Amino acid sequence: MIVVTGASGQLGRLVMEFLLQRVPAGQLVAAVRSPHKVADLAARGVVVRHADYSDPASLRRAFSGASKVLLISGNEIGQRLPQHAAVIEAAKAVGVPWLFYTSLLHADVSPLGLAEEHRQTERLIRESGLNHVLLRNGWYTENYLASIPAALSHHAFLGSAGDGLIASAARADYAEAAAVALTQDQPSGTVYELAGDEAYTLAQLSAAIAEAAGKPVVYQDLPQVEFAAVLEQAGLPPEFAQLLADSDVGASRGGLFDDSHTLSQLIGHATTSWQTMVHAAAGS
Repeated sequence: MIVVTGASGQLGRLVMEFLLQRVPAGQLVAAVRSPHKVADLAARGVVVRHADYSDPASLRRAFSGASKVLLISGNEIGQRLPQHAAVIEAAKAVGVPWLFYTSLLHADVSPLGLAEEHRQTERLIRESGLNHVLLRNGWYTENYLASIPAALSHHAFLGSAGDGLIASAARADYAEAAAVALTQDQPSGTVYELAGDEAYTLAQLSAAIAEAAGKPVVYQDLPQVEFAAVLEQAGLPPEFAQLLADSDVGASRGGLFDDSHTLSQLIGHATTSWQTMVHAAAGS
């Protein structure tokens, strides 16, 4: 029995789809806060269980009988450590043999502020004594595709990444990697550094957007404070704007680069081309 937390989220949904290609539906559990959101999975034979990070009893019930639990990192920045701790404690309490966790690329040495909660979660997992596998995901290409409409409107792609190389991959690539790892054997403590096969700078990304759309788009590199202010003016919450600006600066320091090709080796094929995704998103 494989339990996936956050199975109603963007990554969790994709993980479930890839698992369904490899495992009978009745051996899969979608652990979610709102079961009605995965009614379609239940209709396909997936076991659906209520699981709330703030309700340890629900987590223990959700993990009952599980051989493996995939902890997909939460999306509430600043609240993730206590949430993750609750999952780890519940898994240990019911005797789950294996815990898998979606962390951040090179979390142990990453310059991104985003890495801190991941580092602390990894420490809790190691200290728990559970057999575990760390899936350290790099940047999602989709993170940048969301900025394409604004870039086309203003003929500029803004950021603070300088000439930093970004080895992003599609969300589906990371989801497939999780499904593969969950259905194969590896030693406890295995760490997968997962990133796209091809790296690019934001200047190269901007050029690809311009080519795809047939409109001028240039990359404008801003100091972190200025970029965060622009993001706030665009309507992002201050904390999230600061997080994105910090992540860009982290990219300028190599925090989003990896050339090990571990991801493509794990899934058995090349990662999704960022150029292809840009062309599709830019309307070409």
